[in-house]
Amino acid sequence: MADNPVDNRIDNLNKLRGQARQGGGAKRIEAQHAKGKLTARERVNLLFDQGSFEELDAFVTHRATDFGLDEQKFLGDSVVTGYGKIDGRLAYVYAQDFTVIGGTLSLVASEKICKVMDLAAKNGAPCIGLLDSGGARIQEGVDSLKGYAEIFTRNTLYSGVVPQISVVMGPTAGGAVYSPAITDFIFMVKGIGQMYITGPDVIKTVCGEEVSHEDLGGAMVHAKRSGVCHFVADSEQEVLQMVCRLMSFLPQNNMEETPRVDTGDDPDRSDEALLSVVPADAAKVYDMKEIITRVVDAGDFMEVHKHFAPNLVVGFARLAGQAVGIVAQQPSYMAGVIDINASDKGARFVRFCDCFNIPLITFVDVPGYMPGTDQEFGGIIRHGAKFLYAYAEASVPKISVIVRKAYGGAYVVMSSKGLRGDINYAWPSAEIAVMGPDGAVNIVFRSEIAKAGNPEEARQRLIEEYRSKFANPYVAAARGYIDDVIDPRETRRKLIKALEMLKNKVDTLPAKKHGNIPL
Repeated sequence: MADNPVDNRIDNLNKLRGQARQGGGAKRIEAQHAKGKLTARERVNLLFDQGSFEELDAFVTHRATDFGLDEQKFLGDSVVTGYGKIDGRLAYVYAQDFTVIGGTLSLVASEKICKVMDLAAKNGAPCIGLLDSGGARIQEGVDSLKGYAEIFTRNTLYSGVVPQISVVMGPTAGGAVYSPAITDFIFMVKGIGQMYITGPDVIKTVCGEEVSHEDLGGAMVHAKRSGVCHFVADSEQEVLQMVCRLMSFLPQNNMEETPRVDTGDDPDRSDEALLSVVPADAAKVYDMKEIITRVVDAGDFMEVHKHFAPNLVVGFARLAGQAVGIVAQQPSYMAGVIDINASDKGARFVRFCDCFNIPLITFVDVPGYMPGTDQEFGGIIRHGAKFLYAYAEASVPKISVIVRKAYGGAYVVMSSKGLRGDINYAWPSAEIAVMGPDGAVNIVFRSEIAKAGNPEEARQRLIEEYRSKFANPYVAAARGYIDDVIDPRETRRKLIKALEMLKNKVDTLPAKKHGNIPL
């Protein structure tokens, strides 16, 4: 009996599929595991709902022949691409495969990546990159570089169209770092994920500096010092769970509203503890995150950029089930002052929320912008202007609560009425003025204090007079700059009511190609 040709073809198909799943082969997979790293397909399977992943381009191979590449062909080449479901919602992925020629980017690998990016944009769903690569494939020369350029272009064109997330799970060097840098959020795994423009060997040769891969471009370096990384995890399993959690707060694209989740938390819930969180002494510190977690649904707050510029807190939460973006000062770190790094951190987060229709809730306790020659020479004017620009440009619902201090230009930037803030609340403890009492008295009453018989006594008397007049929210409320002075216990209910009122808000910008943010 002759063989059935259909059965033979299916057998051949299954054989080739099995070959593609092996990536660079058993030895290279074993080497990947020996480094404590998962393979590209193992990562994809952890990310997506069980059985939902559909691979694309599993049979693609590179077309290069120079430098022995004609003998190094692997089905699928150095990246696994496709789509699937995360908590039942569509998402696209590309996962670089380090077992295939070190995960280096070939022309066909870039074409595979660009294909899923295009599909993500056309179908309005997030695109996630799992990065683990030795960089451009040197043997392909300019073709590889052209491939990076195509990816960068799509990162840019689709920015603000669909969420783009990068997860650094291995080396990412040279031009390869610019793709994640353009995306919305970067996750890194401690110990195995690194990012740098030039590696330790080049730095030693050119600059004479000796530095390890981890000290140069590891997760905590970028999370704390450079601000490149938004989230850090201890393991690959943890980082993928964090990605899924972030996705739960985000819409699929820029045309959708944020997802709603029934958290079971009473929208009318009040909290007595909010009466005592802020110390009576304006010079004492407290943890702003306690206010945030007490106000939002079930205390669930996903902080972004936790380790970078901790004087400003940003992140995602829910109010009555609706996802919101939170921006707040942190009085327990540098008194919550706004510096260069906080300006960049806040501006980027505000702009992301505005891109994807995520309402902004702002908690204010800010003494001002950071003084000092380092800040001035470092461009605090330019960086601080980014924060102002972002808030003024944002057209999503913007609600603020002044908890304590709101002085000078720092008051203005934090979603104030003049920057098109929709609803501006203040607690009775709020102090709204051009500057703090000490500085104001020293400037305004300099001559009077100098002439007084007891200058220090006169200064203290004038400080108390200034404090009684301006260290409260009622002057601003009398002018309509504050919409209501609220009982701290009712903050949650007030915010939820305001969000409900603003759900159909429409705000526009003048017709233009785009603005020129002070980068």
